[in-house]
Amino acid sequence: MAKVLILEQSKSMRNTLRERLEFEGFATTVAERGEVSPTAVARRGYDAILAGEESRKVAELGIPFIIVTPEGTIDGAVEAVRSGAEDYLTTPVDMNRLLGSLRRIVERNEQPQAETVQRRARRRATEPSSDIIGSSAAIEHVRRLIEKVAPSDARVLITGENGTGKELVARSLHLKSARADCPFVEVNCAAIPSELIESELFGHERGAFTSAIKQRKGKFEQANGGTLFMDEIGDMSLSAQAKVLRALQENKISRVGSDKDVTVDVRVVAATNKDIRAEIAKGNFREDLYHRLSVILIKVPPLRERADDIAELVEHFIRQIAAEHHIATKSVEADAMATLRSMPWSGNIRELRNVVERLMILSGDSVTAEDVRLYC
Repeated sequence: MAKVLILEQSKSMRNTLRERLEFEGFATTVAERGEVSPTAVARRGYDAILAGEESRKVAELGIPFIIVTPEGTIDGAVEAVRSGAEDYLTTPVDMNRLLGSLRRIVERNEQPQAETVQRRARRRATEPSSDIIGSSAAIEHVRRLIEKVAPSDARVLITGENGTGKELVARSLHLKSARADCPFVEVNCAAIPSELIESELFGHERGAFTSAIKQRKGKFEQANGGTLFMDEIGDMSLSAQAKVLRALQENKISRVGSDKDVTVDVRVVAATNKDIRAEIAKGNFREDLYHRLSVILIKVPPLRERADDIAELVEHFIRQIAAEHHIATKSVEADAMATLRSMPWSGNIRELRNVVERLMILSGDSVTAEDVRLYC
């Protein structure tokens, strides 16, 4: 179970964050800032820290951290990113965004540190279905599209609700392509303040702005030769959209603070949970960018439309969670599985995994229908 340290002065905010994170399966410790020593933090082995705006002090602890502050400022966001913050959130906290950032930290921590991107890509390319689990007609259709599209360099727009597995589709496209031995770089457009998105995507030169103390390559350059996965593309500002459009048209980018072009060879795969057509009608998204991104459209079905896959997904998660927690696997009784299949699953695959983890920890030797009713 991932451990999160919550350093927050407000008792009510500490309790709110603790209750929600524990409900989602995280182990939490709460404290006021300044109460916890670096030695204690290291001994407890935290996976992530939620803290206020004291970015530099938290960064010194050497643990991935997320800033949560009641009053966000541009200077605060710049300082947080420069200090290495994984995300910069203002209250009231967007819990979906916070949980997404925490899960990315946990997933990254679980990967062997000595394993390079190239070795990881080669290893995962040999794994069946790239972790896309299920045999329903809906998911088989997605697989067939991946098989057809992956060998080309065509841009792909992946749509679907939160938690449906859009990132898995993007990774599968990369791993089955000729770019599999090159970088797969992910950027969550919703997790980056609009003031910093251009620097994050295109990099910046030293002195481009107050906190730019050295040259920095952006995500496009980091992904050169490989795949850039732009998640939550629908949340990108119009000014950043214009620069992304130019990069796609010309295969060139310019760092913030530079008048020189840098040629990049990147396959862009984008994803969104929004109705982009509706966003275009509202003036929130450029139609020309939409057409550039959506050469191929892949819609990932919600879990309620692929209920036939739930049993297979549950068995997969049981094996995965048993290995993570070093516990024995458990069987799921037929009536318990029927109950799981009948649930609405508004959080899709992500919610299902959380429920399975909860049942693995709290149920007896096997998972019963009563366990499902109690803990779901």
